[in-house]
Amino acid sequence: MENLLSLSFDYLSSFDGVKIRKGLRQLEGLLAQICLSRTTTAAERRRSMAIDGVAKSSPKDLASLSEDPAFREFFKLQEGFEWNVAIRLISCLERLLGKGSNGQNDLLLVSTLDLLRGVLLVHPPSRSLFAREIYMNLLLDLLEPSSCPAVQSSAVLTLVTALLEQPSITRCFENLDGLLTVTSLFKNRGTSREVKLKLVEFLYFYLMPEIPYAGRDAANVHGGLHRSPSKASRLGSGGRERAEGVEGTRTTNEKQSLLGRYLNNVEDLVEDLKETAPFGTSFG
Repeated sequence: MENLLSLSFDYLSSFDGVKIRKGLRQLEGLLAQICLSRTTTAAERRRSMAIDGVAKSSPKDLASLSEDPAFREFFKLQEGFEWNVAIRLISCLERLLGKGSNGQNDLLLVSTLDLLRGVLLVHPPSRSLFAREIYMNLLLDLLEPSSCPAVQSSAVLTLVTALLEQPSITRCFENLDGLLTVTSLFKNRGTSREVKLKLVEFLYFYLMPEIPYAGRDAANVHGGLHRSPSKASRLGSGGRERAEGVEGTRTTNEKQSLLGRYLNNVEDLVEDLKETAPFGTSFG
């Protein structure tokens, strides 16, 4: 597994789009082998072919995944700097973002974000990387109006994954004017309808009661990582503010008050959230 990761990381560190795409596909293939079960019987293969035209794999259930030797090995490798996939994908995002917006580069950005979401779900401790300003700023950079709609949509979903069960990262997002970034994009006339729907979903998610992740905090695991700031954090006094005090949780009412600084009728969002419970969360 280390050899495959090493080869993939070499490709991801390239400035050649073809090599980056190859690295992404290798990592995607590795995660697929870990997380998916192939159909084992002839009947299952025929059924899959009849429905979809191809023999598809099915996701492993969580209980079997946690006991899978390959998954356990992968998870263990993610605990250190050398083999952590998330940090390599974040570095790749930074390089791609620096190349500007064009069709091929945008496709690579979306693919990298899609893979990063999968890694953050498979290895939740890697979400702690986004408690750092430089990494959170990178996601917020992708939500600028100049980004293409596909990149914006994928960045919103990645932001949700990074914040999932991570109150400290949510505080970092708030302190870096993340709410201003999200609401400004939502109110921008040039923002596509699809992206606006994603942003509304994000706001529902943001307003939910906060439940910290029960796993081990990975902040110290990556304590030795250093990286140059994103373009937004190099703007000086005109950039987003520095994050301070990222500990603790906030209630829905407290977050409603924060969001109300940038958006009208937030109380309607909260009432709708309480009535419909779209994420299965009870407000009590």
